[in-house]
Amino acid sequence: MSQSNVLSVENLTKRFGERLLFEDITFGLGAGQKTALVARNGAGKSTLMKAICNLSPADSGRVSFAAGVHWAYLHQDHGFDQSSTILDTLFEGDNQAVKAVHNYAAAIENGATGDALQTAYDAMDQSGGWDFEARAKEVLGKLNLHDLSRQVGTLSGGEQRRIALAKVLIEEPDLLFLDEPTNHLDLEMIHWLEKHLAQAKMTLLMVTHDRYFLENVCDNIIELDDGELYRYKGNFSYFLEKKSERHDNALAVRDKARRTFKRELDWMRSTPSARTGKSKSRIDRFYEIKSKAKVSLENDPFHIALNPHRLGGKIIELIKVSQSFGDRVLFDGLTHHFKRQERIGIVGANGSGKSSLLDLIVQAAEPKTGKVVVGETIVFGHFSQHGASFPDGLRVIEAVREIAEFMPLKGGQKLTAAQLLERFLFPRSTHHLHISLLSGGEKKRLHLLQVIMRNPNFLILDEPTNDLDIFTLQVLEEFLLDFPGCLIVVSHDRYFMDRLVEHIWVLGEAGMTEVRDYPGNYTQYRIAREEQISQERIEKETAKKNREKEIRNDYSNRRTYKEKFEFEQLEERIKTLGLEKSELEQALAGASEHEALSRISSQLGEVAESLDAAEMRWLELSEKDPN
Repeated sequence: MSQSNVLSVENLTKRFGERLLFEDITFGLGAGQKTALVARNGAGKSTLMKAICNLSPADSGRVSFAAGVHWAYLHQDHGFDQSSTILDTLFEGDNQAVKAVHNYAAAIENGATGDALQTAYDAMDQSGGWDFEARAKEVLGKLNLHDLSRQVGTLSGGEQRRIALAKVLIEEPDLLFLDEPTNHLDLEMIHWLEKHLAQAKMTLLMVTHDRYFLENVCDNIIELDDGELYRYKGNFSYFLEKKSERHDNALAVRDKARRTFKRELDWMRSTPSARTGKSKSRIDRFYEIKSKAKVSLENDPFHIALNPHRLGGKIIELIKVSQSFGDRVLFDGLTHHFKRQERIGIVGANGSGKSSLLDLIVQAAEPKTGKVVVGETIVFGHFSQHGASFPDGLRVIEAVREIAEFMPLKGGQKLTAAQLLERFLFPRSTHHLHISLLSGGEKKRLHLLQVIMRNPNFLILDEPTNDLDIFTLQVLEEFLLDFPGCLIVVSHDRYFMDRLVEHIWVLGEAGMTEVRDYPGNYTQYRIAREEQISQERIEKETAKKNREKEIRNDYSNRRTYKEKFEFEQLEERIKTLGLEKSELEQALAGASEHEALSRISSQLGEVAESLDAAEMRWLELSEKDPN
């Protein structure tokens, strides 16, 4: 390990029962490096992070941090005291600046004066608390956390997750571990966080499925694949390129091993008399070649030629639909007639009504006004962001069979429940596992499979990418690109939206209740929106300048009553000063004594200066409108 590493991991090994997650993992992180840990769901990404942070210790190996390194960990289970306020939760800890800010805020809130307030003030100075407070205000504002007096127990899961993120960002540690930092953030928050982390000087190790985030923030990728660790010094694009090369090389090695294996197998099957003289080293080599030849390297995508229920002439019609809760209107006046194979992405801030709109479309809720007309042939497949609720003790294959024993495909073919599970990256060894043993991402994938098993012709996916690994996402995208029905996607995954949707519905834009429709994918919407904001800014600035100009034209360029009087007096004063100057010049020409010359010369200078000033003021007032 390099001496300059802020983190050194050596020979780390972890098992769950008989299952080996990783063995002899060794790597280090240098100061300022921003590294992503990628792997398939269930491969042990979060477990490795927890082992490094000693939250779930490894079976063997060693983890060491450089002297004086302050680190923090954003993980999925924050474990907050539900009775604490947001303020107390954010500003708990041993950091002196944290304590100073907390004490100062408490002193202000309690109306402290005199020595007590001065003590709190001095502590802010000494600990760098003012910088800490400014950073806290920026982070809390960007994550939409404003009322710090609220109790944690009254907040949604997404809000509590944002508190956990705010807490580690405000602390600004030397080394930060992030497990899916973009979950429960809206798109504006993700854009801000991406920029914030890219500019930060801290060292990062993160697990995230957001591929744009990986591309724009990380300069190192660590891949955990089949218990082995591979390191790539570059961003996500570089990783994909080098991983493809590694996969091709592995295929070449395996194909060569298979050709050699066939020859060696013939030799091993030779007659018993010949086998007695076989070389032990050649027999050992045979088994080594056999293991290389049996390696499975092909990706097992969701390539399924679906044969969904037929779509009739009428699909879905939204007619002047609105939804509200109490006095708050989420959206109003939405009218849309869905067309065949239409692909819509829905975006908006948290709480803007995205899930409520989906509930109206699938008729799980009634609109406040308007109506939703669903065609008779529509079969919905609704993937909820909250996932499926699986009964205790249910096994993986049972969750699929309770929907159907098989799935019909085009051309009269069928896929059994077991075959479908394998297509969805569940190997045979997992089919009879209890679902409770699956990772969060594996449960999401199983829920998605249940949705697909119903053979829908109208798919609605509400945050399908949360907790899915980047490899599963690539495969899911390929499947959805081939899906022949209608598709609605609500997602904070910008890359996912870019690949799949043809236009974007935006809810709650600029506080409006209108659902705005932008043609194109998410990036095209973002560009259009930024151009729109820029144009609006230019128009506002132009209007402001025009108003100021009008005001100047109307008032500031007109002579006031006082200026009118001054202008009239100046004309007379200029004449008087001109005559006085001429008289002094004549007197100066006729003077001979030194004292007289000095006196007249001084008077002439004063009169000339007064005349110049009067003429300049006359010119200034003459340019103004006399009316």
